[in-house]
Amino acid sequence: MRVVLIGASGHIGTYLVPRLVDAGHDVVTVSRGKREPYTPHGAWQRVTAVTADREAEEADGTFGRRVADLEGDAVIDLICFRESSARQLATALTGRVRHFLHCGTIWVHGPSTRVPTTEDRPKRPIGEYGRQKAAIESYLLDRAQRDGFPATVIHPGHITGPGWVPVNPAGNVNPAVFQALADGAEVVLPNLGMETVQHVHADDVARLFMAALDSPSVAVGAGFHSVATTALTLRGYAEAVAGWFGQEARLAYLPWEQWRGTVSEEDARVTYDHLAHSPHCSMEKAERLLGHRPRHTSLEAIAEAVDWLVASGVITR
Repeated sequence: MRVVLIGASGHIGTYLVPRLVDAGHDVVTVSRGKREPYTPHGAWQRVTAVTADREAEEADGTFGRRVADLEGDAVIDLICFRESSARQLATALTGRVRHFLHCGTIWVHGPSTRVPTTEDRPKRPIGEYGRQKAAIESYLLDRAQRDGFPATVIHPGHITGPGWVPVNPAGNVNPAVFQALADGAEVVLPNLGMETVQHVHADDVARLFMAALDSPSVAVGAGFHSVATTALTLRGYAEAVAGWFGQEARLAYLPWEQWRGTVSEEDARVTYDHLAHSPHCSMEKAERLLGHRPRHTSLEAIAEAVDWLVASGVITR
């Protein structure tokens, strides 16, 4: 197929582009052209690259038409964050595409209640990002049911892999937390460290997009989680990381209102978002319908990212 991939050079695209090319697809990437993929691969020499400023072209109403004119059999959108953006693109692609795949987020669910959370649980997002993503999913899947627009939505968890700092055991992305655990220094966690995070390797997300692309008869009109099969408590996560460096985790705990005063305002904001959601989502649907099971556990995925941080000198041993 001819596959148009919007936002190709990010976390998922780094792994998805080589998989698409290796599968024999004719790949067209659409991006601002300002970033290289996190991991180099020869497949990037075999794609057609289109440079576009999505925000500017959406403002003047031309982005959807530009993508449609690329004549993809399938379009994969990895960087759509507003319902208005999804509407413009889907309208332009109606009748011109065989499969449209959108990258969502597990944040559409809001805080976990009954776990593991399945895709059919009520959507109660608590932040603007989650609300917009939930609105996009609702719009696309309604279009799929109402008039046959061939939409699929993939909802990743905390994407991780070599090349960037993963969500750490304190629920933010400050690499100093990993350094402290590597040094055997005390790390203070919020509350009792029992809130959860749920990572996923970027390549496992790419594999799920491939599985959905290969099975449109069951993927169209459906949403799927893309996470490791288990979640981690902050405490368990910290203990595991310390162990990688031959240390025993020295952990202390503070109530949220006290803990937030020990970190920067930005770290506190990011941590609160993760604590408030404490995700633990199910992967049963993707395995049952698409035959997909993640290859990486949460800790295996994180370990690759931490190894890269060590190799890059971000974490010293």
